[in-house]
Amino acid sequence: MNDAIDLVVREAALLDARRFDDWLALYDAECLYWVPLLGAAQADASSHNAIACEDRLLLQLRVDRLKNPRAHSQHPASHCQHVLQRSVPEADEGGEAVLRTPFIYIEARGESQVLLAGSYRHRLVRIEDGWRIREKRVDLLNPGQALPAIQLFI
Repeated sequence: MNDAIDLVVREAALLDARRFDDWLALYDAECLYWVPLLGAAQADASSHNAIACEDRLLLQLRVDRLKNPRAHSQHPASHCQHVLQRSVPEADEGGEAVLRTPFIYIEARGESQVLLAGSYRHRLVRIEDGWRIREKRVDLLNPGQALPAIQLFI
């Protein structure tokens, strides 16, 4: 299970370093990146709007936009810092693992800074050489605060 926990830590470090292509490579072809608008109170991705609900194609498009030097929203560029608590395994069976990781996320752009807290829930699938992220759910403590501010990936 330690290698699965290491993946969660590596994912955050890649985002903090703005290594978006390496970050995206951690995701399975059939992935979902989901930030529920209602936070932990939202049961599923189809029952309500979301801050983000993106498959692999939409994640790739967002990475391409963030890397584009003409992206207006990235002048000046956004930078982030993740502070993670230790991941807690919730399930480990049949080649899948589910981890819950409390976090604090800071995103800065120019003179503005946003601070968010919540819990990640990573659903990982085992592959030949380790793990891939099949689903990342981000339950924000105060989801409404994130709406106007987030440019990167929480």
